[in-house]
Amino acid sequence: MLTGCFTALVTPFKNGVIDDKGLDRLIDYQMANGITGILAVGTTGESPSLSWQEHNAVIEAVAKRVKGKCICIAGTGSNNTQEALAATEHAAHLGVEAVLLVDPYYNGPSSLEIRREYIEPVAAAFPQLDVIPYIIPGRTGTQLLPEDLAIAHRKYKNVRTVKEATADIDNMRWTRECCGADMTILSGDDGMTFQMMTDPVVRAGGVISVVSNIVPGAVARMASLIQRGDTAEAEKLKTALAPLFGVVMVKTQEETPWGTVMFRARNPLPAKALMNILGMPAGECRRPLGKMTKQALKTAMTAIQTVHRENPEILQPIQDFFGVDISERINRPSGWEELAYGDYS
Repeated sequence: MLTGCFTALVTPFKNGVIDDKGLDRLIDYQMANGITGILAVGTTGESPSLSWQEHNAVIEAVAKRVKGKCICIAGTGSNNTQEALAATEHAAHLGVEAVLLVDPYYNGPSSLEIRREYIEPVAAAFPQLDVIPYIIPGRTGTQLLPEDLAIAHRKYKNVRTVKEATADIDNMRWTRECCGADMTILSGDDGMTFQMMTDPVVRAGGVISVVSNIVPGAVARMASLIQRGDTAEAEKLKTALAPLFGVVMVKTQEETPWGTVMFRARNPLPAKALMNILGMPAGECRRPLGKMTKQALKTAMTAIQTVHRENPEILQPIQDFFGVDISERINRPSGWEELAYGDYS
């Protein structure tokens, strides 16, 4: 069963193209810090803005580099089942252990259609792979419901894990009731992982994490402590990591000549900004994702500074692996400017 901590790896870019050397460094950093597995080209990896050629190349790079060392999950979801089938076939040939299928975005099929016309065709075609539905209605505008997940789980042995990012604990509890004890529920929301894993009904088996791009060791240790029943120590780590959990998406109020508007820096924009400041080869986001506002970047920086001040050991692996001076980098405003828009206009 797929339990533990999996990193939804960012896709590093340099001058608009995939940074292959940077990708290798990020993969090696993850493996050096005890991650259970890596998700290649999930939505954190900016799958919607990669060509399928790029998409498949990243999966291939991750699959080959982690083989025999940790688990590789390939993001092969689409709002087009034919694309999902083709991507899954490519991933299967590379020997990945599992594929992640995000609910089809924008065209908004019903739960019944998601199951019958998307999840089940992939599960039937690739029985050797774990097929993981990824449920995140806030991004996709649609949702595979627990009832349909349970039907797919009953029909296909390889539909036995779900990435749950509804932020709805009642939906998660109903998923457990419908699917039974042999369905692994993975948190898709860093801020809810502790609650999901310790909830006596949900009993999540781990997390597919964004924050573990930055601090894989700490997030993996928190999940491991909960699995071992040491919730007191795990809760201490949760508290230490809370500032980072809070900036997976950053919301700020920004002034325009016509009034105040909300700016949302959505994943992976804040994570990549922090990784760049910390000296990790994340690179820019691909358009239409761009930059943060000054206020949003300041919010993200306050979070990393808080973690460094109160629990510096959490960030120490970055310093050790990448050979950087964390304190100098996060307390030096010079160099941050290029990560933020000059003004809202």
